[in-house]
Amino acid sequence: MFEEINVNQIFSILRKRILFIIFTTLIFIGIAAGITYYMLTPIYQTSTEILVSQERTEATTLTNQDIQTDLQLINTYIDIIKSPFILDPVIEDLSLNMSADALNSKIVAEESSNSQVFSISVQDSDPELAVNVANSTALVFQSRIQDLMNVDNVTILSPAVLKPNPAPISPNPIRNMLVAAAAGLILSIGISILLAYMDTTIKNEQDIDEHLGVPLLAVISPIVEKDKVKKATPVALKKKEAFRIW
Repeated sequence: MFEEINVNQIFSILRKRILFIIFTTLIFIGIAAGITYYMLTPIYQTSTEILVSQERTEATTLTNQDIQTDLQLINTYIDIIKSPFILDPVIEDLSLNMSADALNSKIVAEESSNSQVFSISVQDSDPELAVNVANSTALVFQSRIQDLMNVDNVTILSPAVLKPNPAPISPNPIRNMLVAAAAGLILSIGISILLAYMDTTIKNEQDIDEHLGVPLLAVISPIVEKDKVKKATPVALKKKEAFRIW
């Protein structure tokens, strides 16, 4: 079992292995950046908003009951939007090479709290296609819901628009690199502490007291032996030179 450690020992270990910790963290950041920019496909999102409201004429006025009815219908409308009843005509309209289930996975319909407005969001790797799908879905829904439920309370409030330089919603490079940096930092610190406490070699006087539990009596200074080979070299050279002269 590992011995108990204190904060000072931990900081001492981290100071000794600071280069390893920094290097490991930078490697993790580099790997995350490479995967984010060169391996992951950017995904774009666009949305259109639909207003659910009864048409008001000069002879009639909207009542609170009409508004509550529209709010209750929104959940039904959201389910209908993601059904083949709406998506199949969208696929045919845009000549898409995908099934209704595949298109359904790209569409998210969400309602706002206590609001008569709900949104149709589309995610795709092609921003232009995402805009076309969002607008086509809204138009098909507006057209077909009248015959399906015999209502005329759907209005496209704001269609999807293709921006000049759309920004992808994923991947998020900053978030990915921060997560990688945290993972690299935690892993390198853990490895540093583990290696330090698995190393049972005696390196100095303090290690003797900590590991063996015996008092230190004396310290022997290192003894450096004289190099006899270096002393013999000049003599050998002189003999060799004398031999050449002779």
